[in-house]
Amino acid sequence: MQYEFLKHFPRRMKNVGLYTVMIQNSLQKTIWKQLGFQKTDEQFNMIFAVMLYIMEQSLKEENCTMDDIGAYIDTVNVQYFKKDMSYEECRQLGDFIVNVVLSNEGRVMHFDGYDFEQNEYQSMHISYVANKIVYLDQDFKRTSYYLTDDGYNLLLSTLEIENNMKLTIHEMIFQMHLEKQSYDKAVDEIKNVFNLLRIQLQKIQEAMGKIRRNALNYSVRDYEQILHENLETIDDTKKKFQDYREMVKSRVHELEETNINVKRLIPKEEEKLRHLREIEWYLNRTIDEHQKILGSHLDLKALYTRELEDLTRMSLIKRFSLRTELYDKLLENPAALEELEYFLRPLFNQDAEKGYNLNKAFQLQRPVRRQAEEDIEEKIDFDEEEWQREQERLRREKLKRYEQSLTCLLGQAVHAKKGEITLETIETQVREDAAARERMIPNVEVFKEIMVELIKNREMEIDLLRQERSQFIQDQQGEFQLNEMLLQLVEENPEFSEVERIEVYRMEKGSVVTFENILNENGERKRIRCSNVRICVKSKGGGLEHGI
Repeated sequence: MQYEFLKHFPRRMKNVGLYTVMIQNSLQKTIWKQLGFQKTDEQFNMIFAVMLYIMEQSLKEENCTMDDIGAYIDTVNVQYFKKDMSYEECRQLGDFIVNVVLSNEGRVMHFDGYDFEQNEYQSMHISYVANKIVYLDQDFKRTSYYLTDDGYNLLLSTLEIENNMKLTIHEMIFQMHLEKQSYDKAVDEIKNVFNLLRIQLQKIQEAMGKIRRNALNYSVRDYEQILHENLETIDDTKKKFQDYREMVKSRVHELEETNINVKRLIPKEEEKLRHLREIEWYLNRTIDEHQKILGSHLDLKALYTRELEDLTRMSLIKRFSLRTELYDKLLENPAALEELEYFLRPLFNQDAEKGYNLNKAFQLQRPVRRQAEEDIEEKIDFDEEEWQREQERLRREKLKRYEQSLTCLLGQAVHAKKGEITLETIETQVREDAAARERMIPNVEVFKEIMVELIKNREMEIDLLRQERSQFIQDQQGEFQLNEMLLQLVEENPEFSEVERIEVYRMEKGSVVTFENILNENGERKRIRCSNVRICVKSKGGGLEHGI
């Protein structure tokens, strides 16, 4: 299989399907708004509250009839949700959640997950609750509800394991797979371990960013929690993974020796060797990530301490109002102007008076050369409106260069045979024509940005671009936007009015295309070397062939 990470993809999609099917069954139902649950947040809080009650009753092996669910919703609503619902409406809501949202009115629920190994969709059955017949007081026949495996899995996935336990659990599973020599499963677990370490490092970096912006917005509880998680991650982790790495290295060496000295490995053993090498690679990265966490942990402590100390010092600074403490006092007593220097002196930040240091007299003195800086006084006559007009003119000229270059590229493709042309062919055509080359490549930066945007977008439908433009209101940014400029060329230039679709592909086996003596923004002559690219244009009534 080309992409190993796509193995067991249907299992992942089963977890996604548990949420997706529930959302489909719940949305666009008028009963929610009739009972006062206007927001989607409120609706799903109630759904999961009911599921938790059913799970609790299932775990206690007690009956869970619709009367019980209605009474539970009524109690929860009175204490917490506070919606204007009677008991009958609460029972009606419980019946809706159980029989419509969770049971789809008795119809079988499926979710398709693509199986990349079988190259087809795999239909997966989904069921949240089941029911059974019970007799109350040995006379009354009632239906009791309980959670299925899917229901348990969904609820258990919502309450995650403590962060400090995740790493330990995945490490234990990784060790178990190594001992069983299930190396394909061990690869998945070591990836999970590495991802957890990467997440922890990102949390530290985000915390440091918040502290730098404002330490008061980062609570002591958050700081304590992340320190605790860091210590749990750091504790004994490095030594364990170093031992795992040595174990994996020894097994890799054994298989390689078998392959060289005894016989060629069978396909199953070759796959084991490949998995072991991948495990070794991830173990090396895991140990590196562990070291980064250790360093970031110490940096976080030092940063938080320093920021709090700085805030403490700032709290000691006495602040006062210039109007009340200075201006009003001077108006009351103008004679105080003679002593104004005592008030203003701290604002000038004068150097401290120098004293004679006897210890320095007995140390080797080295000459200090100071270069005096000359004060240059320059008068600047700044006209803001003129500056704005100049900036607008420069912006229009820059966009004109983008438009000119894109027009040349699109024109070459439109007039080419079958509506497709390569960058190598274009270079050959403009090599001797300096004027055409200058129109297509006004400078290095413009041409580079246009090609990068074309390759990145790959396929551009003109109708879809129009629809996107009609749905979103964007401010005029003054920067090059490929989609906007393509629409402008198609709508304003009759030459391109029939264009429906543009495709740009990088040639897999194409040669490198070189454009000589191209000016950059600094006026220097440069050489552009880029991969060969194919530009295909589909027009109304025309065809588009793919032949990369």
